[in-house]
Amino acid sequence: MVPKPRSRTVEHAFGTVVRQHRERLALSQEELAFRADLHRTYISMLERGERCPSLGTLVKLAKALGTRGSALLVAAEKAAETDG
Repeated sequence: MVPKPRSRTVEHAFGTVVRQHRERLALSQEELAFRADLHRTYISMLERGERCPSLGTLVKLAKALGTRGSALLVAAEKAAETDG
């Protein structure tokens, strides 16, 4: 049995949440990467749903975005549930 495709994965939803927070703060991907001590291409891949952050990376991203990691996860989970 082939699983039915979901319209949106939690990885894509997480990427959207990160992008929304970043844009709300008027940060470029490069500036967010600098603040979180990550590479700009990693931020790009996260925002496209191509990467899933480790817990340590989640904490660094949240701090750079001025929020909590749990807030990012809850928002992504809700978005994935409503779209999935």
